[in-house]
Amino acid sequence: MERLQKVIAQAGVASRRKAEEYITAGRVKVNGKRVTELGVKVNPNKDEVEVDGVPLDKEEPVYYLLYKPTGVISTSNDEKGRKKVTDLIDVPQRIYPVGRLDYDTSGLMLLTNDGEFANLLMHPKFKIEKEYVVKIKGIPDRKELKQLETGVKLDDGVTAPAKVKLLSSDRKKNTSIIRIIIHEGKNRQVRRMMEAFGYQVEKLKRERFSFLTLGNLNPGEYRAIKAIEIKQLKELAVTKPS
Repeated sequence: MERLQKVIAQAGVASRRKAEEYITAGRVKVNGKRVTELGVKVNPNKDEVEVDGVPLDKEEPVYYLLYKPTGVISTSNDEKGRKKVTDLIDVPQRIYPVGRLDYDTSGLMLLTNDGEFANLLMHPKFKIEKEYVVKIKGIPDRKELKQLETGVKLDDGVTAPAKVKLLSSDRKKNTSIIRIIIHEGKNRQVRRMMEAFGYQVEKLKRERFSFLTLGNLNPGEYRAIKAIEIKQLKELAVTKPS
């Protein structure tokens, strides 16, 4: 017997945390009966589990790296009918994104149907580096760059230490391009860090997730993540806790 949310995650429907939200929202049925309480255990080989009326069908795990364009949302469902990252990957499996990038942010995203894998990479206790390049209106001074490195006070707490480098600045246009490497997953973190100093973000792109890069991909393109890369990501997550 296993916890219901774990079975849903292993089936590739969502991460375990998201599966818990589905349960409490009344979107899950076990043997035809709606379940809304956490802690329920099921036999994945005997009990029939449905999410939004769709029976779980255990699939082979798949893993993809996507170059997300701007103007695409990082969810698998959208009430407004906007284009989703899952619309860009034409595969038979039901996949979903690992974490999020803003609608106006481009760059590297991972998508999978392996809920345990997604949960492992997104767990806050593991320091998985994410590298961004951001173009802002304005030119920060050395003190501000240092503050970005040491920690910025946001409404949900102070950011953890980051790696920050001013790549270029244009005094005529009053713009700067900055590389910033973080390992947290606060909502809209890089944008909010810049906004904390009064800088408007003009462009934001994630160029790296751990050791994975965009390589030769163009916006909207994707590739399968290699088995050795999946193995390395799992090993990195479990061997480098904060």
